[in-house]
Amino acid sequence: MKKILLVAVVFTTSLFSQNKQVLYDFADLPQTLLLNPGLENSYKFHVGVPLISGISTQFGSTGVVLNDLFAIDNQNINNKVSTVLQSLTTKDFVQMNTQIEILNVGYRLNEKTYLSGGFYQEIDAIGYYPKDLVILFSEGNDAYLNKSFSASQINYKLDVLGVLHAGITRKVNEKLTVGGRFKIYSAALNIESTNNSGTFTTVLGADNIYRHYLSNVKMIERSAGLIDGNKEFITKPETYLKNTFLKGDLGVGFDIGITYHIDKQLQFSASILDFGFINHSKNIKNYKEEGNFVFDGFEFQFDEDSNVDYWQQINNRFKKQLPTTENEDSYVSWRPAKINMALKYSFGEKRSEVCYDNSYQDFYTDAIGAQLFTVFRPLNPQLALTAFYQKSFTKKLHGKVTYTIDEFSAYNFGLGLSAQLGKVNFYGMFDNLLAYRNLASANSLSLQLGLNILFN
Repeated sequence: MKKILLVAVVFTTSLFSQNKQVLYDFADLPQTLLLNPGLENSYKFHVGVPLISGISTQFGSTGVVLNDLFAIDNQNINNKVSTVLQSLTTKDFVQMNTQIEILNVGYRLNEKTYLSGGFYQEIDAIGYYPKDLVILFSEGNDAYLNKSFSASQINYKLDVLGVLHAGITRKVNEKLTVGGRFKIYSAALNIESTNNSGTFTTVLGADNIYRHYLSNVKMIERSAGLIDGNKEFITKPETYLKNTFLKGDLGVGFDIGITYHIDKQLQFSASILDFGFINHSKNIKNYKEEGNFVFDGFEFQFDEDSNVDYWQQINNRFKKQLPTTENEDSYVSWRPAKINMALKYSFGEKRSEVCYDNSYQDFYTDAIGAQLFTVFRPLNPQLALTAFYQKSFTKKLHGKVTYTIDEFSAYNFGLGLSAQLGKVNFYGMFDNLLAYRNLASANSLSLQLGLNILFN
């Protein structure tokens, strides 16, 4: 189990967030349909350049940045670590979401219906800061008599998976467009431990100096895809990669979305993403600790002829009263569902462009608006509020500026650019621009890049 925990720590010390506020509803890009299958588009069909049509990677960490530990300021590193650990709370976390599109295609079935589909690989993880556990291991319990250290703070989850998806976008009328997307998940790796309980408390003892209580302990650690049938750790990257291609644990999920024109210039859009689950049944290794244990120390008998093994006695009592059991039972893990909602007002110069049916469609060159993003995590939902401004410089060149307030920062400025040369479209999105002046002080960073071939 120590190795499982080590893997979790490694993954959650360089992790990412999930919000793609710059990309959402921007420049008719095919990738926006993955954020809302109900968004409108104006092309006959599209093909993403394999492996580079959609690359998304982001970083997010609350409570601590690299500069807190490694700034050159003549302070002792041990003091820095102690200061950081004391400042963190149980609500601080690091999280990760990164995606690489293997395939992204779309085709217009008729004037009202657009079909899209593809396959992408994803890594998603979150780890909360177990403050009580860190204090207990770093400082001991001598200075914390009568304090209950909680096991409920141990809370992490990691998923590595592939996603095969197919979606439909349907224009109901001039005001309303709706969409849905069906997903098949193929999980190569899952490691998680959530909903733990129990406390460790030290008080002054009667027979010895201290008495220690492990009370109402119930801890569950689950893993799938990490250990093979021979109880050996799977270390080959190609094994994980292969299992993302429908050879891992399977699950299903759905996306739904809408776009509604309140009037010609005011638009509302919303989506629910990744409402789904994965059934883990391959290469399972689960651990469960449950029970109570009271320890007063050793009652030594000063008898030179005694062969009493005191450590073994304590170990036997511990295993009996607080047993650790192993099993290979299948289990279900839920995907982190996400919600997007946006209100956009278009204005500026009114232009026309050729649409998929050779008719002309009017659009405005400028737009402002606001977007609310929510992702449901084990401890609590995480929110982000974004204000944005979009500008179409030409029919082929578009820009977007965002300002976001989330759990990582209150001054997150983002920039996006989409350009098309002939049928080839290139886009790039960069978030938290102010942080690029000093990356070591950044709580979050993100970027999305891609190449598409678009046919209008």
